[in-house]
Amino acid sequence: MHGVTPCDIETALSMASEYTWVDVRSENEYRKAHIPNAINVPILNNEDRIAVGTCYKERGRIEAVRLGLDRVGPRFKEIYDRLLSLYQINQKPLLFYCWRGGLRSQIASSLMLWGGERVNIVVGGYKSYRNWALTQFEKNYPFIVLSGSTGSGKTQLLLELQNQEMQVLDLEGLANHKGSVLGGIGQSEQPSNEHFENQIAYQLFRFIKDHPILVENESKRIGRCILPDSIWRNMQEVKAIEILVDKATRIKRLYNEYAHLPVDELKEQTQKLRKRLGGQHEKQAQLALDSNDFLEWIQILLVYYDKAYFNYQAMFNHQLTSLEFQWDGENKNQINETSLKNLIQLINHEFNK
Repeated sequence: MHGVTPCDIETALSMASEYTWVDVRSENEYRKAHIPNAINVPILNNEDRIAVGTCYKERGRIEAVRLGLDRVGPRFKEIYDRLLSLYQINQKPLLFYCWRGGLRSQIASSLMLWGGERVNIVVGGYKSYRNWALTQFEKNYPFIVLSGSTGSGKTQLLLELQNQEMQVLDLEGLANHKGSVLGGIGQSEQPSNEHFENQIAYQLFRFIKDHPILVENESKRIGRCILPDSIWRNMQEVKAIEILVDKATRIKRLYNEYAHLPVDELKEQTQKLRKRLGGQHEKQAQLALDSNDFLEWIQILLVYYDKAYFNYQAMFNHQLTSLEFQWDGENKNQINETSLKNLIQLINHEFNK
């Protein structure tokens, strides 16, 4: 199509910031999973897509195309206005993709071409991104795992290291979950596992290849999101830095993190730990919550979590180095600058040795 530039997925991703990515699939397709940072402008909405798909199966391609045009035709002006607005606001060429780079991308491209704008299409569409994403997981990455007992502040440290322009793969952030049984409370809805994988692949692709990638010591499952097998194995065979924080500080940090959350949700999630805590300890934890005695509740749960962390560490082949870390402030939520400096030096030392 004259005026349309086809882009293979890797070329498009290497120039990602130069485009406004537009996913022209239906709302449900986009919601399930999409290329990170893409904006959804459906050519066929959910209802239209179902109708056209049924028509294709029952009456063939030509009739399905006719039905699709009949349904989308009245919306051409609305779609064009949305696409034109994206172009004018972002001042970047539009890059379209649908499922396989077919008719829906071509319709979107035609609308913009009628207005005199050049456009781009991802060859192979979203399917090409998924295939590409899966290949990214088979590579070996220079991970350094940040480890530590519950309440050590690993996530906060990773975010601060990211602010220091270090490369951080924030798996809990991508999963919208803090990893533990309590980790979903107060979080937004988790992505589908497919979209979780999409985000991991995208992040890894953007990292500088000869710099360390910091990642928290996670279970394979983060809420309902599951790490790709090869990434999980990679994380178990690399160097790890264990953050050592005294128990009193960890309890204070956990209090600040959980004491403001809805008690009924804390009780519900605590009940799920009954087998691991033991019936008597779970009952005591529930009574502590009934009394708003969050410190007692935390101390009961830490007996389980600390034991689980010790057993978890023993399972893997990490090349482990420990570092005592201090937290400042009344609530122990402020990073000690000397400890942070020591951590950064240790990261660089471990990576370069």
